[in-house]
Amino acid sequence: MRVLVAGATGAVGRQLVPRLEAAGHEVVGISRRGPRPVDVLDAGAVRRAVAEAAPDAVVHQLTDLGGADGAANNRVRVEGTRNLVDAARAAGVGRIVAQSISWAYAPGDAPADESVPLDGTEELPRARIVAGVRALEAVVSELPEAVVLRYGILYGPGTWYAPGGAVAASLAGDPEARFLGSTAADASVSSFVHVADAADAAVRALAWPSGAYNVVDDEPAAAHDWLPVLADALGVPAPERAEGRTPWARGAVNTRARALGWAPVRPSWRTGFTDQGV
Repeated sequence: MRVLVAGATGAVGRQLVPRLEAAGHEVVGISRRGPRPVDVLDAGAVRRAVAEAAPDAVVHQLTDLGGADGAANNRVRVEGTRNLVDAARAAGVGRIVAQSISWAYAPGDAPADESVPLDGTEELPRARIVAGVRALEAVVSELPEAVVLRYGILYGPGTWYAPGGAVAASLAGDPEARFLGSTAADASVSSFVHVADAADAAVRALAWPSGAYNVVDDEPAAAHDWLPVLADALGVPAPERAEGRTPWARGAVNTRARALGWAPVRPSWRTGFTDQGV
């Protein structure tokens, strides 16, 4: 197919484009930076870019995480997704694969599958985050064929969790380190996925039935388990173990994506953190 990748220069996008080409697809990439700069918040510019590309499918990997500004990222989820979907519809595109997150589920004691509803909390700032996720997933579902990939916490090249990234700086005590997340070594559970595994899922998802899929590794884990392993891999001090657990921090399971043939090359953060790649 001819595939338009929105967010082609991001952490997942850089992994995704060569994988799509290797699978035989023709790829057109757009992003705020790079050879085809497009501001996703400019509806007219997005419409022109999609019309010019004339793709068979769109892959939405758009984020705004460079400044660790949750409001800016939420704006991309809401306004950027609206612009991209409207442009795709105007260009006659019926299929979209879109990046979402796997930590927006309602609180619970066990890792969530896709049948668990999204969190209904009114507590800020989480309510704004989940509202942005709801908007993204609802808007992409307006197209006839819409696949939503609920990624785990991304690690690997270009992410906050890579060597030299913001998390390493924070654990080393840098007060200027900025990222959206926590380094509290408590019982809150997270699911991770390497950016290369996330990209592989996006390639495969071009042929998946419409719906939402958790794209996470095989081992949801409490922060007091994974943070010391990450700190050791990054060569920085590990935080002291803390008490408590955030109720919505429950992790997720990847059974549905696995049933369609996807499996993470890095099935666990235990080995993945020390083998993040370049």
